[in-house]
Amino acid sequence: MSKRILVISSSLRKNANSEQLALSFAEGARAAGHDAEVISLRDKEIKFCIGCFVCQKTKRCFMHDDADTIREKMLHADVLVFATPIYYYEMSGALKTMLDRANPLFPSDYQFREVYALAAAAEDEEYVPQKAFSGIEGWVDCFEKARLAGTLFCGGVTDMGDIKGDPVLQKAFDMGRKI
Repeated sequence: MSKRILVISSSLRKNANSEQLALSFAEGARAAGHDAEVISLRDKEIKFCIGCFVCQKTKRCFMHDDADTIREKMLHADVLVFATPIYYYEMSGALKTMLDRANPLFPSDYQFREVYALAAAAEDEEYVPQKAFSGIEGWVDCFEKARLAGTLFCGGVTDMGDIKGDPVLQKAFDMGRKI
């Protein structure tokens, strides 16, 4: 059965290493017959959540920007994939801001059940993505019908394009194909 997969790339750099992971994952999902859409946060206007919790009653944020469209796509996706560069051992600020603005999903009848996290960083030690993945898992834990289904990390990539030819791109493709 074909699934609707939404991949959110949160690097603000065009052709970033984490974005390449996102594109490989989506390509694998498409190869398996799924509908995979990749959204980059690079050119999006997404204001910070102010924590007013109006959205918990209205299932909408009172602020209107690009988060509205993305959140609506998240609501109807079967699978969510978050790709992030690692900055100071955490997810990008763009991804954190989008996750905060996705708060109206909490009381909604969201469709997603599986969430994946992909990350790239200059440092390559095993511990490098732990806090970013933990932050994403914390967001997922708030959605009782969803689970963090998998993570993938590529370290040792600093400059744009460093990931080219890295076997991790095939791992991302395979991860997407196995959905």
